[in-house]
Amino acid sequence: MKRLIFRAALISTLITTYSCSLDEYNPSDASGGEQLKTVEGLQKMTNYCYSPLYDQMFTASDYLAVAETGTDLWLTANDKTNTQQMFYYEGLTTNTNATNKLFTQAYAMINTCNAIIGRAPSVESGEMRKLPILVAEAKCLRAYYYLVLVTQYGQITLNTVESSDNIVMNPVRSTYKEIYNQIIADLKDAASELEVEPLDGNYARVTKKTALGLLARAYAQGAGEGLTESGVSYWQRAKEVSEDLITNMGSYGAYLYDDVEDVWNQANNRRNKEVLFVASGPHAGTDAFNSGAFSANKLFTFTFCDPNKLSDIYPVANKANYFYGRVNNNLYAPSKYLIDCFDADYDKRWENSFTTAFSLFSMEQIGWRPYNDKNATVTLTEALCKKYGINESFVGEKIYPYVDANAISQAIGGNQYVASVWPKGDTSGDVKILEKVKNPYVHPYPLEEDENRFVAYLSKERLTDEDKARRGYVCVNIDDLFDAEGKYVSTFIDANQTNTYALYPSLNKFNFNFDGGFYGSNLQCKTGDMFIMRMAEVYLIAAEANQKLGDGAKAAEHLNVLRKRACRNASDFESHMRLSNATLDDVFDEYARELCGEFSRWALLKRHKAFEERLPKYNPRAATSFSAKNYLRPISFTFLSQIENADEYGTNGY
Repeated sequence: MKRLIFRAALISTLITTYSCSLDEYNPSDASGGEQLKTVEGLQKMTNYCYSPLYDQMFTASDYLAVAETGTDLWLTANDKTNTQQMFYYEGLTTNTNATNKLFTQAYAMINTCNAIIGRAPSVESGEMRKLPILVAEAKCLRAYYYLVLVTQYGQITLNTVESSDNIVMNPVRSTYKEIYNQIIADLKDAASELEVEPLDGNYARVTKKTALGLLARAYAQGAGEGLTESGVSYWQRAKEVSEDLITNMGSYGAYLYDDVEDVWNQANNRRNKEVLFVASGPHAGTDAFNSGAFSANKLFTFTFCDPNKLSDIYPVANKANYFYGRVNNNLYAPSKYLIDCFDADYDKRWENSFTTAFSLFSMEQIGWRPYNDKNATVTLTEALCKKYGINESFVGEKIYPYVDANAISQAIGGNQYVASVWPKGDTSGDVKILEKVKNPYVHPYPLEEDENRFVAYLSKERLTDEDKARRGYVCVNIDDLFDAEGKYVSTFIDANQTNTYALYPSLNKFNFNFDGGFYGSNLQCKTGDMFIMRMAEVYLIAAEANQKLGDGAKAAEHLNVLRKRACRNASDFESHMRLSNATLDDVFDEYARELCGEFSRWALLKRHKAFEERLPKYNPRAATSFSAKNYLRPISFTFLSQIENADEYGTNGY
């Protein structure tokens, strides 16, 4: 069975080499058997175990759909119906692409991890000090892939032996206890053998902090299945591991930024100090960018709206948007619950997670799009003001670009369109006044009345007609984008039937803007690093475990660390952000604010059996179709079609 899965997945999963220079073992190489008797050969095979992380799981939309949608956080923009299987449990089957693909990818990598662990005792030569580290990496990754499988598909088949010619055609499911026992054992072994610094200084590799972070996550997820270890609740174990990692952060090489802005600072995308586990993207300007075939990250195109839908006041062709990129998929829109989680007056995670003010851009530095070009700077005509409800007093006024996108040439990887900000109030277009900011997709909050650098603004605070009349830009109240049931509207929200209804707060966590993060002229792709786990999640797990164990005060202490660093003004923390006792709803809300879009929400709701309670309130369309079977994803059609006991093995009810 595993060999068949492995072969099937090899067809669909590209063998890639990343910016982290992970030279990989080629499974089709006839000399592979001899290679794997050396440390060098085994290391290349270990590198291969990382391959689906950046190539597919954390850059294509499939795993994001599996890990985040069908929850209380995400709806389809304009209540679209083309992705209803994952968002709303409508028509989800064994051959739904997202769940089918994830199953085969994870099993393919598990088989490779098994091979490394099993072949290590036969290694005869090479730099032998690396051998236990490579085995520990394989165990850490095997545990990660099994945790993905057991979380999504339940009691699947546990196998820790490399596939051989003796293929098992009648596989048997393992119990939750058996699977989690193996995950925990692998992560404990990995944590004991892995070092604080990554092997060969390669930050894309797992380290001690990776294993410990995943161990805390595994205990929390297994706690949802009611598991214990030596008579001790998994919640207690999750508390112990997470609090140890917090207390001894420095000794494990872990870190938490003091200011949440620095997590999303574009300069911190590579080698982000808060990240415990990363899917490293290829760096433009390095040889690794062209080494092998990989899929660049397109996730930002799914989570961003398209302001070009307002084409008369936003004259930027979608394919030529050198600032936002080619944002043409426009699918993941935050639920009203997620939006309402943020008290934006005090919590700056709002604008550091969502772009709600949309601007034009110039390319003055490179001369492609001058500052005063008709497409970079818009003059408000009487017709535009009337159409978009802008006060007629602004007729003849101009909206200037917010940023200037340069075009830094790279011999490998193409041009890098790094944006700098035009200071508010200066309309000279002199490039000497351009300012570097932490993240150009994070705009000032709240947007001031006299702003002249933004075309359209989605206001979290409800603006009256009088409020809007003082602003020389398009104003839309976010609440007006939702119908009475909390779904996004699918048609016009104003008398003049403009396309403002197509806008929505846009997740900006995957939209990269730094030298080395672009994919040249392909504006639909970015190549920044993706964060699989970061230290903030450890604080959330610690809070969650303490709350489940009955200590709401201790849970609040852990949440307050994250809330304090997110507070807009330090003086407001005690009066507006500090918690004294945390409920489970407080934990859910904090997960939403901190980790929205970061591949964790479905697992969180599953381990608390929270779908029936939360979906009717926050995702009513999903609630209509959700049933008990949806706590498990459908078993892969690819897998079921290859075994002889498919009926006995079952589909998880699909």
